[in-house]
Order: sequence, then C-alpha cells, then structure tokens
Amino acid sequence: MITIRRADSLGLAHSDTLTLRCHFAFADYLAPQNEHEGRLRAINLGTIPPQGRYHLGPEANVDIVTWLCSGALQTSNEGFPTETIQSGGLHLLGTGAGVPGMAWQAGADGASFIQFWLLADTEGGSPTQEARPAFPKLEDGGFRIIASGFPEDDPEMAEVIDDGSPVTLSARSRLLHADIPAGEGAAYQTTQGRDLHVLVVRGAITLCGAALAAGDGAMLSQTERVVVMATQEAVVLLTDIAA
Repeated sequence: MITIRRADSLGLAHSDTLTLRCHFAFADYLAPQNEHEGRLRAINLGTIPPQGRYHLGPEANVDIVTWLCSGALQTSNEGFPTETIQSGGLHLLGTGAGVPGMAWQAGADGASFIQFWLLADTEGGSPTQEARPAFPKLEDGGFRIIASGFPEDDPEMAEVIDDGSPVTLSARSRLLHADIPAGEGAAYQTTQGRDLHVLVVRGAITLCGAALAAGDGAMLSQTERVVVMATQEAVVLLTDIAA
C-alpha cells in the first residue's frame, strides 16, 4: 500500500520563530489521522533566515536527525560542543533520557533543512551527538545509508570514522540518501515487517507508477523492496522503519 503526501498538502506547524512544513502532526499542527508511522515520529521542512535561530525545549527518547539542504547551521545543544554543518551535511541528536534544550542557528546566507524524528526502541540512556559533512556521492547513484540503528551498519568502532560512515540511531531504523541521474534508478531491499518512506528533496521521480516532485513524500506500508526512477536528476531521502 502506498500513501502519497503532496508538497502543497503538507501541514504547517509553528515552532519557536519558524513555520515548519510537516508530513506528520507536530507542535500546533494537529492531524489525528496522521500522527506518525511506526517509529517515524516526524518529518519537518524548515527555512531559517540569515543569523536566525530555531530553538526547542526539552526532549527525551527520540533521535532528531537534521539533513541540511542549503546554507549552514551551527548547533547548540546543552551538554555538547557546538557543531557546524554545511549543505548536504547531517547532524544527529540522540536525546536519550533527556536533553534540556537544543538550538540551530543559521549562517550569513540562512539555511534550509529537513528534520527526521525517530522514536527510540528503549527509553533512557545517555544523550548522544554526531555530525557528518556531505556524504560522498555513490558512482551508481544508489542509496547510501547515512543513519542507522542496525548493528551490521556500525563502522565497528573504528579509530577514525570516515565521511561515509552512518551516524548511530537508537532504534532499528535507517535513513538513506540517493543522488540519482535523470533516466536512471535506485533500488533498496529491506526485511519483512518494515515501512518505507520516500521523500523527494530535488528533481522528480516515479515510484510504483506514481509521479512525485520535489517536496512530495510517499509511505509504503509493509514493503520489502522499493525502486525509484528519476525522470529528472533527483535527490531522495528514504526512511526504513519498523511497521
């Protein structure tokens, strides 16, 4: 089963000084029929003006993954050093037993971002923070794992984590990225009992016979395999979560 949310049908939530475009209920965007999907709590699209700041209050038992579409963001999370991420970079805040406050400040050119909120499998634990620069593009345009809670995806505690290693989630979920040339495709295979969410960041694709453009999202329930075809050069983010 596939459920499509078009970019022009997304909800609007007001959080701090920002208006977020939301695929699921969030803050003052109330959508009882669309509160979350499995362990995927939220997908929010936001734009911060130059030197603007986005602040959130205390959170616990959720991983907040921020993927930067453009510009630059500096993080300010209580208990952690600041991190600066550039376009294509990724930041993970695993809130664990609780983080008192968190904030993201844009650089001189502003910033646009996509945040994924993934519920942890177990409550508690120490908060964590990780950041990565833009991930190297795969030559075949396929999906690269950029965040994962699966042990087999762990970089095995290497002394130096290279740019292509995924950040570590608290749940058995994955976030994947693909930069697909026009006329080509990317495939992903998972296991039984999983839901897959496809988000088009740029360009245009076809998925299960449906055409999707930038900002559109599609949830595929109880799906083990997905094939995305790019009708224009496309950037796609794929979330693999427990149903």
